[in-house]
Amino acid sequence: MSYEQEKKAGSVDSGLSPNPENYDTPEDKKLLRKVDLHLLPILTLLYLLSFLDRSNIGNAKIDGLATDLKVPGSNYNIALAIYFVSYVTFEVPSNVSLKRFDPQYWLPFLTLTWGIVSICQGLVNNQGGLFGIRFLLGMTEAGLFPGVIYIFSVYYRRHERHWRVAVFFGGAALAGAFGGILAYAIGKMDGVGGRKGWEWIFILEGLLTVAVSIAAFWLVPTWSYKAKWLTEPERARLLARLAADSDAGHHEKFEWFFVRQAFGDHLVWAYAFLFHGFAFVLYSLSLFLPTIIAGLGFQTWKAQLMTVPPNSLAAFSIWGTVYLSSKYNVRAPFIIGAAFVAIIGYIVLITTKHSGAQYAGVHLAAAGIYTGNALLLSWPGENVSGQTKRAVAVAMQITIGDIGAIAGVLIYRPQFSGHKYRKPHIIAIGYLCFAIVVATYLWTWMSRENRRRDAVLEKDEKASEFEVDDNVRRRLGDRYIGYRYQV
Repeated sequence: MSYEQEKKAGSVDSGLSPNPENYDTPEDKKLLRKVDLHLLPILTLLYLLSFLDRSNIGNAKIDGLATDLKVPGSNYNIALAIYFVSYVTFEVPSNVSLKRFDPQYWLPFLTLTWGIVSICQGLVNNQGGLFGIRFLLGMTEAGLFPGVIYIFSVYYRRHERHWRVAVFFGGAALAGAFGGILAYAIGKMDGVGGRKGWEWIFILEGLLTVAVSIAAFWLVPTWSYKAKWLTEPERARLLARLAADSDAGHHEKFEWFFVRQAFGDHLVWAYAFLFHGFAFVLYSLSLFLPTIIAGLGFQTWKAQLMTVPPNSLAAFSIWGTVYLSSKYNVRAPFIIGAAFVAIIGYIVLITTKHSGAQYAGVHLAAAGIYTGNALLLSWPGENVSGQTKRAVAVAMQITIGDIGAIAGVLIYRPQFSGHKYRKPHIIAIGYLCFAIVVATYLWTWMSRENRRRDAVLEKDEKASEFEVDDNVRRRLGDRYIGYRYQV
């Protein structure tokens, strides 16, 4: 078989065995719609609740949390950072439990536990209690995002995942919008039952999470090979599609070789550092957005409601950009473009004096930050071949990325609020510039490597590196000369 025939067959794209069958038939599209219907609504809802329960502390802060709990100065920032320390620590153990207990039960169980913890956030009465409960919240929420990304890999082919991840991540932006409306409404309950408005924010939103978690035990999907909502022919077709496209349809025995391969791959580190740059701005903006808006001169109740438009714009920006990214089958230019939009937003915040212009800057920053994160989080899942290597790559991306989140929440300290967080905003621009450099590196290197592999195979259609059996190809993973990166 010639190189062009191999490419059309699909092996050049995935690095696996040639398979001439067309997996984009009307029947396949119907199957995908069925999968989408069973996966996206419930998983996106769970992530919306997860992001709501971790970020509503920003709404509670401007409603009096720090004052009532006597959390002085930058100790509030420490409370935020503790969440991410716990999140990073328990991410891998939680994903191991996912494999052991089945996502149909494990993810709803996590949702139930963090819902209970969220309720308890409204019951703490001192700084120590706040620190402890934020640690528990990070521990219980740690497994949802990486678990869902893994579930997507056992239902969708490589090029089908990234816009699903983006739709799923759009739940984070919707959480910000939804949270602003809820915080405004719940804040009016101040004094009801002898509790402050900020306490009711945690309690009622936590109760919402608990209620959804109960239903989730019947709605969250299990592994694709035993999904009862698929007929036997549908399951067989789904697994065949995965086997033809990637390694997701194969059983890979754990070997330390693949772990070392991940740690020795410069691209894996680049994906991690890319998220590091974007995670800094994602969590500093989402957690401090009500405070930033209030600092522009708006009253507390207005600040709560005024978080809704920028977060709503971010959600629409995600979905519109991912549509274009899918249409043109490129990631890097849109990630870089999103970073530039966010930088413009921060520059507007820093340089303008009028609150209306600064509020417009908030919109630009939110749209760019959320869109960039939505696109980059699926990138290693599409480009890292080998189940173990990919699992390590995703874990590294989230872990190193969330270290950026820790830095972000620690830098937005109260002493900088007098200048409307000018210094933290400048540092945020620096992180975004760093992300642009990393994304450009990934784009340039992978494009050049794709062209190099094309040239080698066009020069010698029977190159010895190309003529290897399936086991060798899978061991080579994305280093196999027939593999093509999604740029």
